[in-house]
Amino acid sequence: MRYLSFPDLQSKIGGRSRSSVYRDIAMGRLPKPIKFGARLYWNEADIDAALTAAQK
Repeated sequence: MRYLSFPDLQSKIGGRSRSSVYRDIAMGRLPKPIKFGARLYWNEADIDAALTAAQK
């Protein structure tokens, strides 16, 4: 299981802005992050699933 930091997530989804990423999270298009300490991370498998579902 690999976790993505915010810059890794932005890179994976095409360099979208911070506000666009959080808007997608609020609308349910991307999964919510997991908080480790003061940082947020996303499960890469969940992001891949969300991207695949968006392409259909």
